[in-house]
Amino acid sequence: MQYFFKVKKTVKKEDCVDSNTMVKVSSPSKIGFASFTKIKIPSLQQRITKLLQQNELDLQAILQKQEFTYLNLVKRLEENNEALLTEFTKLSHLNSVKHSEETAKAYEACNQLLTKYFTKLSQNQKLFRAYKKVLKAEKKTLTPEQIKVLNNSIRDFELEGIHLKKAAKVRLEAINLRLSELANLFSKNLLQANQQYELIVENKKDVAEIPKNELKLAAIKHNKKTAWKFTLHAPSYITYMTYGSNRELRKQLEKAYLSRAPQNGELLEEILKLRQEKAKILNFSSYADYSLATKIAESPQQVLDFLTELLEKGRPYAKKELRELKAYAKQNGLQTPLASYDRLYYAEKLKQERFALKEEKYRPYFEKETVTKGLLEFLQKFLAIDAVKVDVPVWDESVFVYELLKDQKRFARLYFDLESRPEKRGGAWLHSWQTHHTNSKNKKQLASAFVVANFSPASATQPSLLRASDVVTLFHEMGHALQHLCSEVNEISISGINRVEWDAVEFPSQFLENFAYHKDVLKLFAKHHKTAKPLSKKMITTLVESKNFLSGIFLLRQLEFALFDMKIHMQDCTQQQVQSILDEIRKGMKLFPSTKYNKFQHGFSHIFAGGYAAGYYSYKWAELLSADAYLAFSEKGVFDRELAESYYRNVLQKGSSENAMVLFEKFIGRKAKSEALLELHGMN
Repeated sequence: MQYFFKVKKTVKKEDCVDSNTMVKVSSPSKIGFASFTKIKIPSLQQRITKLLQQNELDLQAILQKQEFTYLNLVKRLEENNEALLTEFTKLSHLNSVKHSEETAKAYEACNQLLTKYFTKLSQNQKLFRAYKKVLKAEKKTLTPEQIKVLNNSIRDFELEGIHLKKAAKVRLEAINLRLSELANLFSKNLLQANQQYELIVENKKDVAEIPKNELKLAAIKHNKKTAWKFTLHAPSYITYMTYGSNRELRKQLEKAYLSRAPQNGELLEEILKLRQEKAKILNFSSYADYSLATKIAESPQQVLDFLTELLEKGRPYAKKELRELKAYAKQNGLQTPLASYDRLYYAEKLKQERFALKEEKYRPYFEKETVTKGLLEFLQKFLAIDAVKVDVPVWDESVFVYELLKDQKRFARLYFDLESRPEKRGGAWLHSWQTHHTNSKNKKQLASAFVVANFSPASATQPSLLRASDVVTLFHEMGHALQHLCSEVNEISISGINRVEWDAVEFPSQFLENFAYHKDVLKLFAKHHKTAKPLSKKMITTLVESKNFLSGIFLLRQLEFALFDMKIHMQDCTQQQVQSILDEIRKGMKLFPSTKYNKFQHGFSHIFAGGYAAGYYSYKWAELLSADAYLAFSEKGVFDRELAESYYRNVLQKGSSENAMVLFEKFIGRKAKSEALLELHGMN
C-alpha cells in the first residue's frame, strides 16, 4: 500500500494568510524537511530497521574512543536518534491516521525494536560514565543548553536504573517492553471497538432534533429505506448524545461507549502492576512518585491537595448548575431522575434557551479551511508569524500544509489533518516530527509537526463545518504546535516540546484555546462558508457569554479523572480495586450516580496508552498558568505586542532549556496567581 497524494501545485495570493500582500519567502534551510513522498510500508519498515542497526553499530564505535567530548558523543548520538525517530514518526503517524493491518503490524514490529534499543541505551553503563565525564571535563566551556542536556540525561539514566544489578536491569527491560506492547494493544482495542459498533436509527422522530448537516452525514440506506447510523467515533457519538431525542437510544449508545473494549480491563490491571513493580525496582514508593520525578509537582500528596482544593472551591458552582439542569429537565417533561446520558441533551436545550445558542446556526460560519486560515491570521497579528500554504506530498486528500515564517525567515512546516475517517484514531493531537536544532556541522534543521483532529468530514454537497467546540480544539492543538515549531534551542533533546515538564506541557495549548471565543479573534475567521458574511455582533456576544456554561460540572469531571489517575498509581490495584476507587471518587463529586456498565477506565487511553500516567492532573496545573497568562492579555489587550513578544521569546522559543515555571515567570514578570483558574471560568 502506498500513502501519497498530491495537492494543487500553485501557491496563490489567497493562500497566504496576509491577504493584502504576498509574504516574502527566504531561501530554504540548508537541511530540508522530511517528506511523505511515495511511502510504502514494507520499505519504510526496512529503512527504520536499517537505521536502528546503524545506530547500534555507531554507538559501539563511539564508545571505543579514548576521549569523549560533547560533540563526538552527545551530539552524534542525539543526531543518530533524531534520524531514526524521523523515519519512525512517519510510520507511527500513518498507523494513527491511515490505520490498516499493514501499518499495525509494521508499527508493532518497529515499536518493539525501538523500545529494546532505547531501553538498552538507558542501561548502558559505559555511556552513562561517558556522559558524566563530559560534564565534568567540559562544564566550563559548555553552553547552558548543553549542560541541561547532560544533567537531564544523567538523571534519566538513574531513573531507568543504571545503578541496578544485572538481574534487576534484565527485569526492567522486560517490563518496559511489555508496557509498550500493552499500551499499543489498549489503543488498538479502542480503535477496533469504535470501528465495529453501529447504532442504526430507522424512526425519523428519533433524529428530528439533529441539525441538518449532522443528519446528512449520518444518513444511510438500510433495508432499502433511509436510516441514520451513529458510531462511537467522537463526532458521531457526541451528535446523538447532544441532539438525539430518544432517551432509550441515548442510553444504549452511552452504554456501548462506556462498556467498549472490555478486554482492556485485564490490560490495565497488568499495566498498573508492571508500573508499580518498575517504580519499586527503582526505589520509589509508588509509580506516582516515579512519575513526578521529572515534573514540577513535588509529591503525590501535593497533587492531591491541589486537586482537592479546586474540588472544594468548584463543587458549590457545580452543584448549583446541576440543580438548574435537573429543574430544567423536569420542566421539560423528564419524569425520572436526570441520568448521565441525559446531561448533554438537556444541557444543549438549556444552553439554547438561555443564550439562544443554536449550534446549527454557527456551524456554517466555521468552515474548516476558513477557520484554519483565520487561526493563522490571528497568529500573524498576535505573534507576527506569517504562514504560506505549500504543495507537498500528503497521506490524504483532505490534508493541507503551511510553512511558517518569522521576520520573513522560514522556520517550520505544519500539516493539518482535521477530518474524521473510519481508519483514523479518535480524538485530536499534536504529533511532532522533526525537531529544531543545530547539527554537528553547524547547520540548522527546521521543525515540522502534524495537527490532527476528527472534525466532521466534508461530503459531496458541503465542506467540513466545525462546531464552536471544534474551533477551541483546533486552537488548543495549535498551541502545542507552536511550542514545538517556534523553538530556537540548538540541542535536540530539549528543543520544542521535548522534555518539557509534563505538568506544564499543556500551558501553551490551553493558553491559546482561550482566544478562540474572543470577539476580536472570532472576527478574523467566523464567516459564512457560502456568503462570506461575518458572524453578527449578537451571535459573537452570545458565544462569548456561553463560554462558562456549566463550567463547574466540567471542572468536577476533569478533577474526577485526575484524582482517579493519581490514586490508582499510588498503590497496587486490581481491576476491582480500580473500579472501587473510581466509584468512591464519583460519590465525592455528587454529580451522577455511577451505572454498572460504566467502565470508563477501559477507554482512558490518556493514562493507559498515552503519556499521562500519574500526570492527568497536569491539565489543571497547566491551566492555572494558561488562565493567568490569558487574563494578563485581557487586561493589556489581545494584541499587546510587548507581552506577546515576551511570550514568544521566553516560552515558545525556549523549549525545555529551563524549568517551565522559571520561563513562565520571565514571560509574565511575576509568580502565577493561584486564583486565576477559577476567575477565568467565572467561579470567583
